[in-house]
Amino acid sequence: MPKTTALPIHKPADAFVCPLARLLNGNINFHNAGGGSPLHGWHPFPAKFPPQLPELFIKELTAAGDTVLDPMAGSGTTLVEAVRLGRRAVGCDIDPLALTMMRAKLFPIDCGLMVRVGFSILETAKKDFEKNQKSLKKELTERFNAETLKFINYWFLPETQLELLSLVKEIEKVRPSNARRFFSMIFSSLIIAKSAGVSMARDLAHTRPHKIKDKKPASAFSEYIKRLSYAVKAGSDTITRNDTVLKEAAAQNTGLDSETADLIITSPPYANNAIDYMRAHKFSLVWFKYPIKDLTVLRSDYLGHDSSGKYNKDVYLPPQCEKSVAALTPLSASKAAALRRYFGEMRRVIREMRRLLKTGKHCVIVVASSVLEGVDVETHLGLAAIGEMEGFNLSGIGARSIDRDRRMMPARRNQAPSSQIENRMHIEHVIGLTK
Repeated sequence: MPKTTALPIHKPADAFVCPLARLLNGNINFHNAGGGSPLHGWHPFPAKFPPQLPELFIKELTAAGDTVLDPMAGSGTTLVEAVRLGRRAVGCDIDPLALTMMRAKLFPIDCGLMVRVGFSILETAKKDFEKNQKSLKKELTERFNAETLKFINYWFLPETQLELLSLVKEIEKVRPSNARRFFSMIFSSLIIAKSAGVSMARDLAHTRPHKIKDKKPASAFSEYIKRLSYAVKAGSDTITRNDTVLKEAAAQNTGLDSETADLIITSPPYANNAIDYMRAHKFSLVWFKYPIKDLTVLRSDYLGHDSSGKYNKDVYLPPQCEKSVAALTPLSASKAAALRRYFGEMRRVIREMRRLLKTGKHCVIVVASSVLEGVDVETHLGLAAIGEMEGFNLSGIGARSIDRDRRMMPARRNQAPSSQIENRMHIEHVIGLTK
C-alpha cells in the first residue's frame, strides 16, 4: 500500500505570496468539521469532497458576485456552496441522476407546498398499491423492456416493485418541473442508500452493489416518509440565485463562453472506473424510464471509463503520464490503454477549463490516485503536468487524508488487510493551477 506521509507534496517557494499556494499548504483535512448546507445530505453520492473544501477556496479566492464553475459538478457540492456564499454558480455534467440532484438543490421549492404534495403522492400511491395490484403488475411489463425488467426482477422484490411503481407514477404527474425533480430525488434516495435501501443490494451509496439474498428491505412507503421529512427540512435552507447555470454537457466541451469563471473547483472521476457512478445510479434511473441498454451506452462516455474505446490513442501526453502508462503496460495492456484514455481526456478537460477561466484566476482540482495492478499511477502528478503543458502555472499540490467511509467504499470487516478494498488510497490531492 502506498505511503501516506509527507504532506503536502509540493511546496512552492512563493507559498506565502500566491494565495492559492498558501491555502494548499494549510490544513485542508476538515475532519469532523461543521458548516456547509444540509442540502448536501439529501442524496448519497460516491466520492463527494467535504463542503468545507470548496467553501474555503470560494471565500478566500473570490468576492461576492463572482462566478464559480464546476465542469464535473456531480452532486453539486461546489455549486451549493457557491450560491450559499453569494457567488454565481455554473456547473456541467452528463449523468442524469447528478443533474436531477443539482436542479433539485439549486432551484427552490415552497417547503409547505412540498409537504402537502408529498403526502398526497404517498396516499394516492398507497391506495393504488392496495387496490390495483393486478393492473400495476401489468404496467410493470409494459413500462420496461425485457432487459430492463430482468434487471428489476433480480434486484427488487415483487412487492417492492409495485410500491415503487405506484410512487413513481404519482411523481411523474407533479408540476412544475422543479417540484417533480424534488420528489424524484426523494424517490431515488429510497433506492441508493448508505444502508438499508429498498433494493436487494447491500450498499449502493458507494457504487459496488452486492446482492443479499436473505435481505428484507423496508417498505418503500415507510422509507419515503423518512426521506421526505429530511428533504423538506433541508430544503428550508435553500438559497437561490436567478443567474445559476446548469448544463447537460461534457467537461471537455461545455459550450460556455471563454473567460467567464473567476474560480474553478472540481473533482474529476477516478482513473479506470475506480468509482463507477452508473453502476449504482442505474438502480434508480431505470424507474424513470431509462432502458438499461441506453445507460450502458451513456456510461461508456463517462470520464475514467475502464475501456480505451473510440479514444484517440495518439494524443500527446507529458512524460509523467507516459511513465505511469509504461509502468502499467506489462502488467495489464487493457488497463494501461484505459489509463492513457483517461489522461488524454483529462488533457482536453484541463484545456477547456483554462479557456473558461479568467486570466490571473485559479483552478482547484481534487483527485485521489489509483492503484492499478499494484502500481500507483500518480494521478495528481499526471494532471499537474497536463496543467502545465496546457499553459497553467502550478501553484502547488496539497494533500488531505480521506475519511475512510466517505470518499471510498467502506472497509469490509473481518477481511485480510491485503484485500483490494483494504488497499484503497487514504490520501487525496488538491492541485492548484493559476492562469
